[in-house]
Amino acid sequence: MDLADLAATLIQSRQTILPKRLTEPGPDAKQLAQIMGAAAAAPDHGQVLPWRFVRVPQEVRPLLAEAFAVALQERDADALPTQVEQAREKAFRSPCLLLLVVDAQRGDPEVDLAERLISAGCAVQNILLMATALGFASALTSGKALKAECLRRLFALNDADHALCFVSLGTAMGSRPGRIRPRAADFVSHLTLEQGVQRGFGISELDIP
Repeated sequence: MDLADLAATLIQSRQTILPKRLTEPGPDAKQLAQIMGAAAAAPDHGQVLPWRFVRVPQEVRPLLAEAFAVALQERDADALPTQVEQAREKAFRSPCLLLLVVDAQRGDPEVDLAERLISAGCAVQNILLMATALGFASALTSGKALKAECLRRLFALNDADHALCFVSLGTAMGSRPGRIRPRAADFVSHLTLEQGVQRGFGISELDIP
């Protein structure tokens, strides 16, 4: 199998497995270092390193659980005890849990937030692919709790920090069929000269050899 086929196989084999279906074993220290090291290959305009990952070890999951509970109660004062407990329980899913944070101000201020977010997305995809290559399953999760003051305080986030999502890694409890992927034709279009002219651009205005 050549490199292109290997890359295609790896990319197509990645799938999201919900955190509640992730169990031990998770990546060991060496494997986690390899997984996180893959993030460093992400595009990073100006090399400002606008993103970071915060690992949430098992021993501090109760703190995250409490933050999830408080965040729910702040959003919904009428939340039932069972709902609050369900919010807490989410903190204990998956052996390895990471929070992705993007800093909107780190480094060169001319690097737009959108570029920083794209870089973070590439870093996450590298992590997911390396985890897949090592035999682990993964998931990205977000939600309203990421914007809650109690969670931001727990992770010591400042005004420029954006908590984007949690990354969960572990071993899948059983297999599942892969979802149908969209075709390239579903999301790729082509700009034509005719369209450009129709939209008010003359040939002389286009930098075309």
